[in-house]
Amino acid sequence: MLTQLRDIVEHVSKVDDVHQAFDILVKETCQAMHTECCTVYLANDEKQRLELIATQGLKFKGKTIHIGYQEGLVGLVRRSAEPLNLAKASKHPDFKYFPELGENIYHSFLGTPIIHRKQVLGVLVIQQKKPRQFSEMEESFLVTLAAQIAVIIAHAQTQGHWLISDKSVEIIQGIAASSGVAIGSFWWDNTQPELSEVYPASSLDIDQEHERLLLAIENATVDFRRMRKKLDSEINKDALAIFDLFTHLLNDPMLRSDLKAQINKGDRADWALRQVVESYSNRFARMTDVYLRERAQDIRELGQRLLYFLYNTETSSRLELKEPVILVVRELTASILAGVPKDKLLAVVSLEGAANSHAAILSRALGIPVIMGASCNPNALHQKMGVVNGYSGRILVDPDPQILAEYRLLQTEESEFSQMVEGEISEQACTKDGCCLEILLNAGLSADSNLIINQGVDGVGLYRTEFSFLLQNRFPSEEEQVQQYRAILNSYPQQKVVLRTLDIGGDKALPYLPIEEDNPFLGWRGIRFTLDHPDIFLIQVRAMLKASLGLNNLSILLPMISSCQEFDDAMTLVWQAYNEVKKVSPQLTKPQIGVMVEVPSMLYLLPMLANDVDFISVGSNDLTQYLLAVDRNNSRVADVYESMHPAVIMALKQIQETCERYQLPVCVCGELAGDPVGALLLTGLGYRSLSMNASNVARIKYLLRQSDSSELKELAEKALMQSYGHKISSIVFSYLEEKGLAGLVRAGNK
Repeated sequence: MLTQLRDIVEHVSKVDDVHQAFDILVKETCQAMHTECCTVYLANDEKQRLELIATQGLKFKGKTIHIGYQEGLVGLVRRSAEPLNLAKASKHPDFKYFPELGENIYHSFLGTPIIHRKQVLGVLVIQQKKPRQFSEMEESFLVTLAAQIAVIIAHAQTQGHWLISDKSVEIIQGIAASSGVAIGSFWWDNTQPELSEVYPASSLDIDQEHERLLLAIENATVDFRRMRKKLDSEINKDALAIFDLFTHLLNDPMLRSDLKAQINKGDRADWALRQVVESYSNRFARMTDVYLRERAQDIRELGQRLLYFLYNTETSSRLELKEPVILVVRELTASILAGVPKDKLLAVVSLEGAANSHAAILSRALGIPVIMGASCNPNALHQKMGVVNGYSGRILVDPDPQILAEYRLLQTEESEFSQMVEGEISEQACTKDGCCLEILLNAGLSADSNLIINQGVDGVGLYRTEFSFLLQNRFPSEEEQVQQYRAILNSYPQQKVVLRTLDIGGDKALPYLPIEEDNPFLGWRGIRFTLDHPDIFLIQVRAMLKASLGLNNLSILLPMISSCQEFDDAMTLVWQAYNEVKKVSPQLTKPQIGVMVEVPSMLYLLPMLANDVDFISVGSNDLTQYLLAVDRNNSRVADVYESMHPAVIMALKQIQETCERYQLPVCVCGELAGDPVGALLLTGLGYRSLSMNASNVARIKYLLRQSDSSELKELAEKALMQSYGHKISSIVFSYLEEKGLAGLVRAGNK
């Protein structure tokens, strides 16, 4: 039977038309297993039903057959995700007779789930007229066949093929980068030149190529300043900082020098540009930290803009549109967002890109739904009607009137809810029974922001200082750092600002200090790097202290501490820097010193540090990775990374209890804090300080105001008794449903 199995899979995989391939599958399976009926059903999560897409042996009336997830034996196989082998199917309590299937002549039933990466994609069934139990070998054959075709189905779906027989709607899955719902026509924009399509080319006139490059840099600089000015009154300056970054990079001596050197070798300006940009981009792309790795896209965007101005002398590439559209692009950039009139942009579908890119940050600030990494044929989408669900990452092509009506209702509800939530952003995050939480900001490029965000948060819970180090061709001077930190501290004069010391090394190599390691996550990073470079550490801490003079709102956070010795060594340097600044500026006050808990060893060492540290910050992202021994950036094990894993919840509870026992202020600054389910669970566990991205502040504060802390405590207690992460999520989701707040997370499953 092994040969027959291989032949079936080979025949099916060679056919381009998926529906024709499944017709071949059911016919050849019947022949191989000497049975009279074989049927394939695919799961339609949109409509919560299994849909027949191919059969040999069933003769039904109508266009297609639908079986609900809760119905019949096929539904049972889907729910249990296990094979079902019956000699007399009609005797089973879950049996349901479907007259339209004409299957009353079949008595034997063997069904097996079609599973890919733990997701049930459908059900494969064989039936026979004569009542008999299928053998273990036959059952094994069908299970193996189902596993093989699961890969074929998954591949077809990632290519954007909608497989179920009701083909009125095609669904494309991408990465949700900016929330919201948009309905309109798709518009494929392929007018921009692609850096990847620039090929080796030389020039005999080196001076002319230098002149072309300088003119392109000048025009790009003007363009970035124009874009920043255009958006200045619309969004907070944290999102606008991307244009300052581009301007800074264009003037960077190292970048200009590398471009010049490449042209001097005889390369044409566009080919020199591609080589240098790819070199810089690859450096960032190799970094393990998600935020910093996605800066590779920003470098590529800069290259794209320079390429445009190498080919065009105009200082604008504004896309002219008559009607509002869902824009489809190869890679979303900040320039595209700024170049399209806001009243003409309903949403964006990007074939490439990531949810933490600056284009995504900018789109969230502008309130434009965006889906990244969509696997589709953009030419086939052009000018078709569609829906973009920025919560779930789903794109619906040519949906029927009923689905359109559902999404229009969701769109209206979302708009009303967002207006209400944003209107209440300045209100305190206090639960119904009077438990108030501190809501802080995680800042990226800049903590500087507009008045609304200042009103909405209680300070900055995490500011990453490493970015300015990564974008230069040398270590920034002490005075440069003083100016940078002073600007941040000045933005929140009456609130605390937590500056994390340099978290560099291993996975975040500096361009001027490359580090190669086999396992960077367990290598030379964070405090380990700075302790080995006390000169760099002392300069940074002195700069922070000098920047705080007269403001007294500075807190210093030490990353990746894994032992008491590391903490002691770091504090020796901190106090050395403090004494040096105090001699010159006697008015200097001592800053609060905190430690990040992200290495599991700290769970046991916290009591030993309690008397020497002022506060604790929990980095839930790294803590989860280290506890579960899983790299969340590795697609092969991405499904193992569970923020609601029981061990993670238990660890978070242990940290909270330890901090409470020793009266240590504690804040969670990982992604969990900005997630609705995570925020409620953390509150139930006893946390009273959460730090998150600006886009999550209003919703989390609203959610907390609708909750009761005593009820959340009960939720957390139930969660701590669960053995599975999905059960923990279900408990909190049920609470949200009871409170009428499920829309905060349900939209993501729509």
